[in-house]
Amino acid sequence: MPNTAVHASCTRGPLISAEGINGVGKTYLTNRAVETLREAPLMLDEFSERVHGRHGLGEHLLDALREASSGDPFLRGGTPMAEALLLIAMKRHDLDTVLPHLAVGRPVVEGRSVDTTAVYQALLLHPDDPEDALDTARALLDLAASYRTLPDLTILVTDDAPQAVERAQRRDRRVLTPEQAAFMVAACRLYERLAATDPGRYRVVDRREVDEFTAAELIRSWILGAGAGLRCVREPWQGPRVPCPCCGRGAEPVPA
Repeated sequence: MPNTAVHASCTRGPLISAEGINGVGKTYLTNRAVETLREAPLMLDEFSERVHGRHGLGEHLLDALREASSGDPFLRGGTPMAEALLLIAMKRHDLDTVLPHLAVGRPVVEGRSVDTTAVYQALLLHPDDPEDALDTARALLDLAASYRTLPDLTILVTDDAPQAVERAQRRDRRVLTPEQAAFMVAACRLYERLAATDPGRYRVVDRREVDEFTAAELIRSWILGAGAGLRCVREPWQGPRVPCPCCGRGAEPVPA
């Protein structure tokens, strides 16, 4: 039986995510990076920046998590796997809303994607075991990939975690509890370890090693280069011959 392969040169735009804990400057640096681009990508707000009460299924799901978590900044309501599935559903909804933009070749930058869900929910499931947390984060990404395509490029912005926590508290005018601050520090470490497992998808900006100008230039160059050699978008539950929702082509058979 012949094997099949998807096209390696879809005409769609790239799907990019910006990841990292609060206070590392990912939104600021990403905005600096894209403001000089000739064609601006579509910027999709991260969870914490969405306007409360905005109409749409994604916002209703987020409102439900906020209510269940009683104001916890990490949306922790006590049922990590159920929360993970709701967060993955939100990211599926986000993909549905941006597919028309990808289809016309426009880059899309998600302010946090499924990687955030994987990191935070893995920590909730295994707060005292970094190895199990890493394994679970990777498993949650596999689960997310059965519902929607993963980003083509994930830009992780990282920094000294305690300093990032301090910046986040000043910016948000919120004092975190010691437990919440420790949770952010653990998330920063897990992000870095998770990125190291998939160097093909991740690019890492470490603010301990580069200044703001260099960081923004790196992000700009990565976004510009993300559109080369893109594969077609495939729904995980559909066969490879189903047409790509962006370019309309199906997979071509490859001789055995």
